[in-house]
Amino acid sequence: MNLEGELLLIDKPFGVTSYDVIRFLKREYREKGFKKIKIGHAGTLDPRATGLLLVGVGKMTKQLTGLIGKSKVYEAEILLGKQTTTDDLEGEVIAEADVSGLDDKGIEEKLKTLIGEQQIAVPVYSAIKKDGKALYKYARKDQEVEVPIKTMTVHSAELKNIRREGSEVYLEVTFDVGSGTYIRSLARELGERLGVPATLSSLRRTSIGEEKVDGARVISANEIKAILGNRKKT
Repeated sequence: MNLEGELLLIDKPFGVTSYDVIRFLKREYREKGFKKIKIGHAGTLDPRATGLLLVGVGKMTKQLTGLIGKSKVYEAEILLGKQTTTDDLEGEVIAEADVSGLDDKGIEEKLKTLIGEQQIAVPVYSAIKKDGKALYKYARKDQEVEVPIKTMTVHSAELKNIRREGSEVYLEVTFDVGSGTYIRSLARELGERLGVPATLSSLRRTSIGEEKVDGARVISANEIKAILGNRKKT
């Protein structure tokens, strides 16, 4: 690592947190002799999401704020016919419906209505704070809270494929969005505009600004878990 620090491109695997990746990298740098090292990332990914994580090391951590504000591209799979408490498949199912009657053209037309600036509720299971407390902490205790409405910007939403499985429909969509846009919220909102339950079934981030996941370092979830184990967090 040079005196100016480093910007690392990491392909985050499924099933670990963004902070797990940071902890893993800290251990690597310590093994290289860097006893005190600052490491941070430019935009978290949920444990179930994969893809590009930009990591600043040393003095590069000061540049992360500018990177966080960059547009991001995601490859999302949206499940129509099921809604959960978390807006993804990690939560409990709270609504189901047979959506096999939805036609492809109608789906694509509603998807296009998401393009532009949208006022949409953030996921109740998120780190957004309400009265100084993260929303997910209210949700975990079944406490009612007014969920904030946020301006989310969708530059483009391209429907790549529609897959039908019984009473459910799966959409493969590429979103190009502004900073702070929750794809889980877009999935829920699309369902509401179609009049059906919907949830995010998978998510992969492919770019942040000019940086692409192609060529990013791949670290397996097993590799991260094996190194971290049950040791104390750092």
